[in-house]
Amino acid sequence: MVQQVQSVVRRLSGKWSLVQWIVWGLINVTVASYFGFALLAPASDIKTAWLPGTTTHGHYQIELDCNACHASSSGEGEPSADDVMQDACNRCHADQLKMVRDTHPAKKFNDPTNADLLLVLDAQNCLSCHEEHVPRQTNPMGLTMPTDYCWHCHQDVAESRPSHEGMRFDSCATAGCHNYHNNLALYEKFLGDHADEPDFLDVSFVLARDTAGGLSDSSWPKPELRLVDADHPSTVDATEDLLNDWADTSHATAGVNCTHCHASTGEDGAELVGGGWKDNVSMDACKTCHENQVASFQRGKHGMRLASGLPAMTPSNARLPMHAGAAHAEMTCNACHAGHRFDTQFAATEACLQCHADDHSLAYRETSHAKAWADEMTGAAAANSGVSCATCHLPRLDGDDGVFVQHDQNSNLRPNETMAREVCLNCHGLEYSLSSLADPDSVRNCFGEPPAERNDSVRMAKEWFESKAKKRRSRGSSSG
Repeated sequence: MVQQVQSVVRRLSGKWSLVQWIVWGLINVTVASYFGFALLAPASDIKTAWLPGTTTHGHYQIELDCNACHASSSGEGEPSADDVMQDACNRCHADQLKMVRDTHPAKKFNDPTNADLLLVLDAQNCLSCHEEHVPRQTNPMGLTMPTDYCWHCHQDVAESRPSHEGMRFDSCATAGCHNYHNNLALYEKFLGDHADEPDFLDVSFVLARDTAGGLSDSSWPKPELRLVDADHPSTVDATEDLLNDWADTSHATAGVNCTHCHASTGEDGAELVGGGWKDNVSMDACKTCHENQVASFQRGKHGMRLASGLPAMTPSNARLPMHAGAAHAEMTCNACHAGHRFDTQFAATEACLQCHADDHSLAYRETSHAKAWADEMTGAAAANSGVSCATCHLPRLDGDDGVFVQHDQNSNLRPNETMAREVCLNCHGLEYSLSSLADPDSVRNCFGEPPAERNDSVRMAKEWFESKAKKRRSRGSSSG
C-alpha cells in the first residue's frame, strides 16, 4: 500500500513539474516578446520598458523616442557609445550654443596649451558632465552635472582673483556668478558696465512685435480681406461667429484666407491634390509664414515632442503642477493661439494660466507685473508697458529680420539668470535682476516682493575694474 501511494505521488510530482515548466516557459516567452516588441516598435508608451532610469527635465518629453539620442553616429567608421551621444547632443544643442556664444566650445580645447586639462576633464565631450537616466545626480536645474567640474581647471583662481579666496569649490555656478556655456549676462565687463544701476529704471520698455518683418514668406502681406471674401468650401460648416473671428484678425488684414491654412499645404508641405481641405491646421501650415516661431517652439518643452515625430505634448505629461481640466489639451500652435482668433493678448497670459498651476504661475495675478499688464490691456497705460507671462518666458528679441517672439520658453531658463539680459534689464538694474533670479522665494512668488538678499557679483566686478584702474594710475604716476 505504501509503495502504491509513493508511486502515485511520484507520478503527480512529475506532472506538476511539467506544468510548472510550461508556465515558466510561457512567462519567459511573454516577457521576451514584450521587451522585443518594445525595442523594435516605433516611439510610444511601450518604450518605457527600456528606460534604465528617470530622464532629466529637458529630455523626458522625448524619452519615448529612443533614437532621438541613441541613433547611430553620423561620423565615419564604427561609432562608439560616446560618439552616438555626442552626435545626439549636437543635433539639438549645437546651434543653441552658437547663439549664446558658448564660452567653453570644444575648439577652445584644441589649443595645445589646454591639452593637459583634457587629461583631467574631457571638456570636449558632453558626457563628461551631462549624463542621462541618473536621477540621484540630477540637480534642481534639471541637469546631471558634477558639482566640482569648475575646480578641475580653475582651482588656482584665488591667485589672480583675491576676492575668490575661501569660496567653496562648488559655488562657481551660484546664480549671478558663472555659467559654463552662456555668460552673456555674467561676463565681467557686462557686470561692470551695469554697476550702480537703480533697482527700477526711469524708463521701462518692451520691444514692439514686428510680425510682418519676421515673416518667412516675403510675398505677404497681400490685399486685405473682408468677411465676404472667405473662400471656404460650401461643404464646410463655417459659423457666423467663426467667420467674424477670422475677419477681425491680422490674418484677414494681411490677406490670409481660409484655404491658405486649411487647404494649401499638407503635413509634409506638399500641395494637396485638388485643393483638399483639412479641418485641423497642421504646424507646417503655420511654418509657411512663421518659420522662426515654429522652429523655436519645437526647441522648447511645449513643441519638442512634435519635432521628434511624437504626439503633441499635453499637460498630463508635465512634471510641474497643472490644472486638471487642461490635462488633455494638445500643445500645438492653436493651444495658445486659438483657431480663427489668434488673440496674442490671450496667448500672452491667459493661455499660460489655463494650464500651469505651480506656485510661480498662481502668484502672478497678485504682482505689480500683472497690474502693469492689466493697465496696458485696459488702455490705462501705454502699449508695450505691461508684463505678461510671455514678456519674460517668450521674450521679444531683436533679430536679423526685425523683432521676433522667441517661442522656446526654455531658452532663458538654463539657468534663469540668462533672463536678466533678455528681459529684466528692460525695466530693472542688473544687480536687482540677478538678486531676484537667485532668490528661490522671489521666484516662487513670481517676483511679487524684492529679493531678500543682494547678489555680490556686480559689486565684485566693479571693485575689480576699480582696482585695475587704480593700478594703472599708480603706474602712470610712478613713470611720470
